[in-house]
Parts: sequence; C-alpha cells; structure tokens
Amino acid sequence: MSGHSKFANIKHKKEKNDAKRGKIFTVIGREIAVAVKEGGPDPANNSKLRDVIAKAKANNMPNDTIDRGIKKAAGNIDAVNYVSCTYEGYGPSGTAIIVEALTDNKNRTASNVRNAFTKGNGNVGTTGCVSYMFDQKGQIIVDREEYEADADEFMMLALDAGAEDFNEEEDSYEILTAPEDFSAVREALEKENVPMVQAEITMIPQNYVALASDEDKKMFGRIMDLLDEDDDVQNVYHNVEEE
Repeated sequence: MSGHSKFANIKHKKEKNDAKRGKIFTVIGREIAVAVKEGGPDPANNSKLRDVIAKAKANNMPNDTIDRGIKKAAGNIDAVNYVSCTYEGYGPSGTAIIVEALTDNKNRTASNVRNAFTKGNGNVGTTGCVSYMFDQKGQIIVDREEYEADADEFMMLALDAGAEDFNEEEDSYEILTAPEDFSAVREALEKENVPMVQAEITMIPQNYVALASDEDKKMFGRIMDLLDEDDDVQNVYHNVEEE
C-alpha cells in the first residue's frame, strides 16, 4: 500500500477545472459522443458510457447536461466523427509526457500538440517512447472528508470488489484496478454510495522526476497550459514530481 496518490494535486486540478468548466465539459461531451457511437445511448447496455457518466458526475456535470449530450449523440450518429490519437514526448529535465486527444482534424491537433511541446522546450517523440514508463490503471479517489468509513473495512470492500491496490492517504483513499476490472469495481462502490472525486482509467508513472530549475518549471508549465487550452486534448499524463 505504498502511497503515490496525488490527491492534493487532483484537488488543485479540480479547482482549476471548476474555473474552466467549459473545457472539462467539452472533454466529457466528446467522450460521451464516442461512447454512444460505439455502444449505443443506453448506459445499461454500454459499460463505456456508464464509465463516462461516472466521470461526468465526479466533475459535477449536471444530469440534464449529461442527458442532453447522450440524446444529441444518439440523434447525430453521422455527425462529427472523432478520432482518438495519442502523442508521447519529452518535457524539460527529460520528463515524460503523454497526451490523449479526440479530434475531427488530426493534422490540426498534431500541429497544436507539437507547438505546445516546442514552446516549452520539449519535443514530441515516437509512439512508445515514454509510455513504457507508465502503467495503465483504473483509479478511484475518495475524499476522506466526504466519506467517513473505517479504513480497513473500506479496503476490504474495494478488494472484494476486485481492486488491485488500496492506498490510504492523509486526506484521501486511492483505489487502483486493472483497466478491465475498473467498471465492476466502480459500480460496486457506487452501490455502496461511496462518493468519488475521481473515477477513470489513467496512466500512472512508475517513477517521478523533479524539474531541475525554475526555468524548467516555467517551461513545463507552459506546455501544460497550452495543452489545457486545446479543446482536442482529453488527457495529459506526466511523471513530474509536483510540489
């Protein structure tokens, strides 16, 4: 149960996202559209859509906004065809960065991502150049302030549901699953009314790297800001040891 949870950073990101709700709702809206196109509009028969809905709720997206997104996607199956693409590269101090995007124009997205790396003294590499430094996991974060439970009992609940690991932090619990077990574990916790700050499949770095200088910190921040401003970018993973 070694702790590598970054709940303080997750809270910081949530606050940042709350200030930019348009961005996070755009991201989730695209994921809803893709999920509906791939598996239909009924969450009962579409586990990917159920997972996206859970992510939407964790980010405080209103139910009517979720429902509108599903109906819009169901009524426009031939509308925008989003393509999933992933970019890997290096930031300052040799840090590793993975960018996941959903786009209707791969050339535009590739150009924007490359520009973000370049302006932050980084560079985009080849497929697989840094992803081997990360493990794909289902990750569920629960705020201890929102969920009062006996830690040992909660751990047993999570492990019995199929979780791989349970980390107890000062202000949070982190539950990790194999990607294929994520939906089942999340739904088991949902049935027990466990509130989730974050619930999604993510990339967790095997090791963290410290930025070597203030200039590198500034440049890394530039890359993150530019990627955050791009509506095509869905997720950004990195191995920077955040302060």
